[in-house]
Amino acid sequence: MKNKTLAIVAYITLIGWVIAYLQYKNQAEKSPLVRYHLTQALGIFIFAIALNIVIAIIASIIPSLGTILSIAGLLPLILLIFGIISASNEALSPVPGIGKLFENKFSFLN
Repeated sequence: MKNKTLAIVAYITLIGWVIAYLQYKNQAEKSPLVRYHLTQALGIFIFAIALNIVIAIIASIIPSLGTILSIAGLLPLILLIFGIISASNEALSPVPGIGKLFENKFSFLN
């Protein structure tokens, strides 16, 4: 697969991330574009899990906030769309809000 395609596939569910990661590891020459977007996508997936845990805890304590907080559950989807747009433009720009937190993390991707 081309590097641009791998960068986009990294944002399409965890299975897509695993496929992109395995293809990236099998490349002789590691692409900085793919590595960057693998990092960003993994960061979004971790953020989504943490956000859903927090929403579930708050909604169980204060049930009336459950409906309002469920809208916040769409935030990871919006971030994934921003990441896909960035990958399709072959740009190394972080996703808004949380992207900077995950730059230069996940050393196993190097």
